[in-house]
Order: sequence, then C-alpha cells, then structure tokens
Amino acid sequence: MNTVDSPAASRGRTLTIWTPEDKRFWAQEGEAIAKLNLWISVPALFLAFAIWQVWSVVAVNLPSLGFNYSTNQLFWLAAAPALSGATLRIFYSFMVPLVGGRRWTAVSTASLLIPAIGIGVAVQDPTTPYPTMLMLALLCGLGGGNFSSSMANISYFFPKDRKGSALGVNAGLGNLGVSVVQFLSPIVVTVGVLGVFGGDPQTIVRNGQPSQVWAQNAAFIWVPWIALTSVVAWFSMNDVADAKASFSDQAAIFAEPHNWLMCLLYLGTFGSFIGFSAGFPLLIKSQFPSVNPLAYAWLGPLVGALVRPFGGWLADRVGGGVVTMWNFVVMAVAVVGVLWFLPKGAGMALPFGPAEGSFTGFFLMFLVLFVTTGIGNGSTFRMIPVIFNQLALRGIDKAPQAEAAALKQGNVLGAAAVGFAGAFGAYGGFFIPKSYGTAITATGGPEAALWIFIVFYLVCVLITWWFYARRHAPMPC
Repeated sequence: MNTVDSPAASRGRTLTIWTPEDKRFWAQEGEAIAKLNLWISVPALFLAFAIWQVWSVVAVNLPSLGFNYSTNQLFWLAAAPALSGATLRIFYSFMVPLVGGRRWTAVSTASLLIPAIGIGVAVQDPTTPYPTMLMLALLCGLGGGNFSSSMANISYFFPKDRKGSALGVNAGLGNLGVSVVQFLSPIVVTVGVLGVFGGDPQTIVRNGQPSQVWAQNAAFIWVPWIALTSVVAWFSMNDVADAKASFSDQAAIFAEPHNWLMCLLYLGTFGSFIGFSAGFPLLIKSQFPSVNPLAYAWLGPLVGALVRPFGGWLADRVGGGVVTMWNFVVMAVAVVGVLWFLPKGAGMALPFGPAEGSFTGFFLMFLVLFVTTGIGNGSTFRMIPVIFNQLALRGIDKAPQAEAAALKQGNVLGAAAVGFAGAFGAYGGFFIPKSYGTAITATGGPEAALWIFIVFYLVCVLITWWFYARRHAPMPC
C-alpha cells in the first residue's frame, strides 16, 4: 500500500492528506475521519449555545431572587451575550486556518468555564452590582463566538455534496443547547444536584409560599461537561493541513458582494432564531403575565434546532436559493400571525384579532417562526460554500490540477464566509430582544418591532429571488 492511500499518512492529529472530493479517498478513510470530527464538534457546539443563552433563563428569575433590576435592564442581560458573541464571531471566523480546528475547538470550549463559574457565583448574592452581571452576560458571548469557528472547521471535512447536510447536523444539534438550557434550568435549580459543590440554596416566595432554589445550578451544571468535552476535542479531533491560510488570504471574502448578501440573508434566518430564542421568555412574560414563560419558551428553540438539518438536506436536493426564498415568505406571514394574536394594547396592533389576545395562537405562530428559522439556517449555510466554489471555478483551466487548486481556494474562502456570515447573523440575537424592550418602552407594546421584521423578511425574499432563485439568476445555487 503506498503512503498516499495509507491511513497512517493522514491519520495523525494533523491531516497532511485531505481530499474529500476524491470518492476513493472518501470511501476508504475520509468519511470515517470526517464523521468523528463532526460528532465531537456537535457536543462542543451544544455546550457553547447553552452558555450563550443561559441568560435567557437567568434574567427571568432574577427579580424573584431579590435582584432589583428594571425590565429594560433584564432585556439588556438577555441581549448582551448576542452582542459580544456576534462580535467575537468576526474574529473566530478566521481562527481555524490560523490555529487549527482541533486546537481551537478545545481551547474555545474550555473558555466557557469562565462565564459558567462566574454566573454560578454571582447569582448567589442579590447585592451583586448590575455592571458585574452585565459583564458576565457579555462573557457568555464566548459561547456565541464558537459557532463561527465550529462551522468553518466542519466545512473543511466534507465534500461539496455533503456540506449542507453536515453543516446542518453540526449547527442543528448544536442549536439544541438553546432549548435544553431553557428546559433543564428550571428543573436543576429546584434540586441540590451538585451537593456540597453547588453551594447553599436561596429562599424565594412562589404563590405566597417560601421555597428553596439553587439558582447557581443553571450555570454550574455545565462545568463538568465543558471540561470533559475540551479534553476529548484536544486528544481526538484533527487539524487539516490544507486549511492553513493567513488572514490576508481569507480577507478576500470582503471584496466579494455575495459574501455580504449572504450575511444579510443569514441575519434573517439565524439572527431570527437566536434573537427569538433570547427574547421569547421575556416577551411572553410581558404580554401574557399569567403564563409561566419557562414552561413553553424552550419548545421554540427545540423545533428550530431539530429542523435545521432538514433545511440543509432539502437545500442539497432542491437548491438553497429556492428553499431560502420561500422560507422568508412564510416567515413574513408568520409574523403577521403573531401580531394577530397579541393583546390589543397601546402598541401598533392590527385592527382585528381577539382584543385580549390569544396565547395559544401567539405561541403556535412563534413555533412556525422557529421552524422557518431552522430551515433557513440550513439552506443558507448550504448556499455559501457552493457559491464560493462556483466563483473559484469560473474562468479557470479545466485541467485536474487547476480545478483542484481552485477548489482548495474556494473551500478556504467558503469556510471563512460561513464563519463571517455566522458572525453577522448573530447580531440578530441582540437587536431582536432589544427591539422588543425599546418598542414596549416607546409605544406600550412590541408591535413596532414586529412590523420592522416583516419588512426585513420581504426584502430578503427579493434579494434571494433576484440573485439566487430566479431563472438565469447570476449565482444559481
């Protein structure tokens, strides 16, 4: 067996031979290596999302723990992780080619210990100053940053006809961290599951009755899993030698208009997913005070995360542009449905629909929105590597060596664009909950923010149709 075909030639921690488009290589060893890295990446990304969105739960419970924060301050705590996470994603987008996917996955996952331990300590003391809480919320952005590097890393491992599905699985199962943290936190805070390591309980009053809670468990519960996953990533994942590139090499994406167009579309899909996830519990609490938001809010991120791999799979078969365009149409209609079922108050409400609102209708419309954000997340991330591979192959010599070199460059730029789009899209996690808070303060209701969402989704429909989905589109994909 020659050294090119030998697993020993490519199975070190750094893969010096990595040609996933070669069907023989893929069948012999490439697929097994790619799947190993994917299935370690998934729990690492899951934990990143859990830490990133833990404030969507913690902020709801702070008043009952004795923290005297205003509604606007609570919305800031829910939104701040998205602001810092989106900004960190800009830098994380370029880290894998500079550092290596294995190294960066292990180190960036371990960094989640900082906010997890910090929050667990801070929530035990109701005299903790608000600026300290805000800083801890910003540190949760370390989890948000991990998404861009994780997606860029996994994109290197799979051939172009598998990228949509692979990225959909990585992101979709990783996104489950949002739902699980919203579902699990209300449970673990009621029991001293960590024993002496979890600290003392706090006493709160519910329905006139005092009860004990361990609010710190919402953060502490993730600490051992973060440590374990970091170690596994360091010793079991791989770096791809061909993925090495300088920042200047990757910066070529900034001169490509399609990079910016896809950033805008991803803002509409993932930005909506993470923004709705962060703001949903507080929005329910503000519009339907009699409803326990934590009993329902976790279902939205759950369905959005589960359907994301389906979005990537569907885009692989039907075309990312077509799936994304129709997805935005449904999103705009679903927001109209949310407006219909909101209580008719002082905001910019529809002149029809139940005057007192309907939580059932409101909740179902939001579930539709979460489904569409998941499908759109998968379809847009399938579009990006396809677009950059097409751009790289345009006008080159059809000789095998020239095509291979072009595809290598296309993969590097596509991975950078995937990461950067992830950074841009994450700002939706800040703007959506903040827009709720601003609209409620200014008009008495969230309707003004929802109307802006509708207009934005319709703009995304037009962009997707013109550039990617129509007949003779400049970049069909």
